[in-house]
Amino acid sequence: MTFPRCSGILLHPTSLPGTCGIGDLSDAAYRFVDFLHEAGMSVWQMLPLGPTGAANSPYQCLSSFAGNPLLVSLEALKEERLLGASDLLPDAGFLESWVVFDKVRSYKETALRKAYAAFEAGKCSVEFTKKFETFRAEEQDWLEDFALFVALKEKFGGKAWPDWPEPGLISRDEATMKKYRVELAAQIRFHCFVQFLFFTQWRKLKKYANDKGIKLMGDVPIYVAHDSADVWASPEYFELDAKGGADKMAGVPPDYFSPTGQLWGNPIYNWKKLKADNYKWWVNRINATLTMVDMLRIDHFRGFEAYWEVPAGEKTAVNGKWIKGPGAELFAAVRKELGALPIIAEDLGTITPEVHALREGEGFPGMKVLQFGFCDGAEFYLPHTYEKNAVVYTATHDNDTTKGWYLAQGHDYEHHDRGTIERERDKCRRYLARDGADVTWDLIRLALQSVADIAIFPMQDVLDLGNEFRMNRPGVTDGQWAWRLTAAQLASARSGDLREMNYLYDRIM
Repeated sequence: MTFPRCSGILLHPTSLPGTCGIGDLSDAAYRFVDFLHEAGMSVWQMLPLGPTGAANSPYQCLSSFAGNPLLVSLEALKEERLLGASDLLPDAGFLESWVVFDKVRSYKETALRKAYAAFEAGKCSVEFTKKFETFRAEEQDWLEDFALFVALKEKFGGKAWPDWPEPGLISRDEATMKKYRVELAAQIRFHCFVQFLFFTQWRKLKKYANDKGIKLMGDVPIYVAHDSADVWASPEYFELDAKGGADKMAGVPPDYFSPTGQLWGNPIYNWKKLKADNYKWWVNRINATLTMVDMLRIDHFRGFEAYWEVPAGEKTAVNGKWIKGPGAELFAAVRKELGALPIIAEDLGTITPEVHALREGEGFPGMKVLQFGFCDGAEFYLPHTYEKNAVVYTATHDNDTTKGWYLAQGHDYEHHDRGTIERERDKCRRYLARDGADVTWDLIRLALQSVADIAIFPMQDVLDLGNEFRMNRPGVTDGQWAWRLTAAQLASARSGDLREMNYLYDRIM
């Protein structure tokens, strides 16, 4: 599927401004849509929207189908008479520019439980209650397992599901499952209620964005977290041992981001079983995401052609091997059920001719990251090599900011000698015919000038922020995903300059 010539910004909703310690679906989300519209942009790209688990990573969610409760707007719940002004007094530990996840999680859960108590006490409208019951019935295929999964994690002190003390829950024995559904009925209903709030608010925001001409781009990681409702509810689709542990783990070999590779720890799929069931699980997953967004990026697309398999117990991803994936057969099954697929393939890293052939055969645009183009032997990331069916980025959520990259201040560059770094900087200046004084906006302009159908920039690059404001450092667990845009930064962002360039380079839709 090809896309019209356009541009957009990468900003996860948790990075929005707001008063509750984290960006959410409150007024700031609507103001960001307004900013995109004013700037002549038509795509809002975000990271996976599920409830985060390990290390707060959106790429390690508790479910591929559920929404993140931290994104629920508490302000909106005042309108439904579920919360009062006194329930929204901000915690003194909140930071304007960073998410303190533990504090935010505690604060929001307390408020959401108050809202649920008010809901059960009948303080909202009859129509609101009917909508909840309808939502629960319509989404029961994934919702009931997810709500039970979260309720069980709470009961067992947050332990991962293979470590739960009740064997019948790990094997999903019918009698045991029924027992806990009864015992935890109130908790299950609460988690269903929170999901109802999320999806109600999300659909309202999506309509507002679409009415403004803004498309939402979601993100589907190829793998799901081991400790997730996905794996617990459908263990037959994953390579697990007899106790529910990951028999083989996912990752990538050593690359630009990490000299020891990236060991993600996610379980590998049982592709034989998935194929036997006509890839129904994948069809449902992509369909669920496409009900939330207008287009989606598939993270680690190359894993569908061949994936890096690491034996259980390894501490790094070095000792893995490539295994053939399902290839075009999977996408044929999904397309048969869903029709045309508005998919962008993340094809970064070690890419083989076979991966290129798969992507091109499916008609999916690939990704071009300008920062990579100035490395020796990576000229295919520079615009003079592009085809139209591509998405060009100044940087992604895994990269340093463009300013940080050019100044080479981050830990990513510790294994690069200064000569290599200066060669990259020199090539960048010569390619741009500029002195590097405004390198971030020079690269933004370069991306917009290119023939690539879509140009995307992280919000940090629009603001020309340095290394300390990046979103994620691959291979580093603590302190990631926490950056937030302030209201003052959004107000001062150069929407006029972006609109002028989008006009000049024919990207206003």
